[in-house]
Amino acid sequence: MEMEAGTQEKVPLSRREEWSDVIPIPQDDGPNPVVPIAYKEDFRETMDYFRAIYHANERSLRALHLTEEAIYLNAGNYTVWHFRRVVLEALNADLHDELDFVERIAKNNSKNYQLWHHRRWAAEKLGADAASKELEFTKKILSLDAKNYLAWSHRQWVLQALGGWEDELHYCQQLLKEDVCNNSAWNQRYFVITRSLFLGGLEAMRQSEVHYTIEAILANPENESPWRYLRGLYKGNTESWINDSQVSKVCLKVLQSKTNCVFALCTLLDLLCHGFQPNKEFTDAVDALRIDSDPLDSSLVVAVCSVLERKDPLRASYWLWRKNKISQAV
Repeated sequence: MEMEAGTQEKVPLSRREEWSDVIPIPQDDGPNPVVPIAYKEDFRETMDYFRAIYHANERSLRALHLTEEAIYLNAGNYTVWHFRRVVLEALNADLHDELDFVERIAKNNSKNYQLWHHRRWAAEKLGADAASKELEFTKKILSLDAKNYLAWSHRQWVLQALGGWEDELHYCQQLLKEDVCNNSAWNQRYFVITRSLFLGGLEAMRQSEVHYTIEAILANPENESPWRYLRGLYKGNTESWINDSQVSKVCLKVLQSKTNCVFALCTLLDLLCHGFQPNKEFTDAVDALRIDSDPLDSSLVVAVCSVLERKDPLRASYWLWRKNKISQAV
């Protein structure tokens, strides 16, 4: 049974011949419910019949159809989804059709946890044959909501459990071309270069990714995502991060532009705190950002904190705390 909401008049279950042998079980709210819920009649009836087949543990085609009707009325009912899985297994149903059903439900419920749990169950049963369909499904969802956490989580599970890595880096690149501020796409890109079986891992990808990221930073210095991504490319290898001149040079270039420099200052501060030895160009670039009230005899690392207090007022208290802590340690 396929019943898109609003496309046909629904015949009450009590008037359907195939349900004539079932005695519905009403919801039991106790003898004196304080605030009884005014359910719509079709919802009340559907759930009364569902309780009947659920308690009878009926694993039939009509039971499957009834779970579909119940899900259309309330896609968040975990018990209905669970029982649907029980019935699907008992009937040895075609789970490719089930994926199509879930996609129809997802049109208006793309952030429904029960739906995604059910979809993963079906895809896992189907195995690698479902990989391309699942990747395409998540792509559709993400085209409407690029930061849908549940869709990204499902996509990552599919890649690891079912495969489909071959085009994933290209997909991330497409998303970032459309919106370089899409932090979810940056996260997925990092997931791919560190987990893909085809790319050789972080060490093998580092230099090409650093080049790509620096280009993104220079195009949009105020975008925090590539700055974070750049730091992540040196995860577990702080020495390489400090010594790679590409990192310090992009900081300097942005600082010298004197605009949109908060994340360049943050990165420089972290470099300094981990032992980076700056040359005079860095000192001059930070000095150019100071104001008269800033102490000119302070160290570069303290000066960076002072500039950040003004440039990043939302976190001014944090930068003041960092500056005081650094000053005490000097």
